[in-house]
Amino acid sequence: MTTNTLKLPEKATKKRDWIETVFHLLFLGCAMVGVLSVATIAWFVFHEGLPAFQQAGISEIIFGREWLPPALFGIAPMIVASLISTLGAVIIGVPIAILTAVFLAELAPKWLANLVRPAVELLAGIPSVVYGFFGLVIIVPMIEVLFHIPAGNTILAGIIVLAIMILPTVITISETSLRALPSTYKEAALALGASHIYSIFRVLIPAARSGIYTGISLGVARAIGETMAIIMVMGNAPAMPGSLLEPARTLTANIAMEMSYATGIHASALYSTGIVLLVFIVLLNASLLYLNHKRSH
Repeated sequence: MTTNTLKLPEKATKKRDWIETVFHLLFLGCAMVGVLSVATIAWFVFHEGLPAFQQAGISEIIFGREWLPPALFGIAPMIVASLISTLGAVIIGVPIAILTAVFLAELAPKWLANLVRPAVELLAGIPSVVYGFFGLVIIVPMIEVLFHIPAGNTILAGIIVLAIMILPTVITISETSLRALPSTYKEAALALGASHIYSIFRVLIPAARSGIYTGISLGVARAIGETMAIIMVMGNAPAMPGSLLEPARTLTANIAMEMSYATGIHASALYSTGIVLLVFIVLLNASLLYLNHKRSH
């Protein structure tokens, strides 16, 4: 009896260790899927895009101002249009999103929050083409009337559409970050005599900064990677924009519009556009991670 009593725990321990090992490997495999996917996509894009850089030259592609395949492959106008539209969307959309998240997490009565939150979540599920139709039917004519221009398909129209599109991502993640904070943060601030609004802006938002930065990062990635809605509202002119009231073409729109018929060096130049876009996103995420890490210390 004593021997059996001693052997059972040993068998149970071995079985538990075996199960732990299996699940550890399973979790590791799942984690590596994402890493391998990113590495595979990056390798493929670089493999297909490097011939264009080798033939046309890196400076000619990145700083060139004319896009006339198969002779000229300058994507500087697309880079500028992508950066301006994304920056404009962030300037307009992020403050609205953060204030909305604060309202839902801290200020709104429960019945009102239960109405606003599903509406915000519904925004995230609307297809890009629907946003494009909305911009084409509402925003583009409105810009024509307000600014007295012949065509409202401009960078400004793209900025407004992108600002609306990034709202659900930034709002949802920011609200989740604010709700995840310990209640003692706000209670301590209120106990020291701070007002509710002061506590929100000086205690809660700084404490939830990491999650808010993550939401902004995902929102910016959504904006810079958007294609269909931008094609429908920005005019798609491959020329350097002189103002927000001129048509322009982004990097993603350039790839989507011409990849279906591009061949040879033309197709490689479109892949090189993807390389530039990928580098932008990597630098953006790295900058936000660095900023978040620096603020945390």
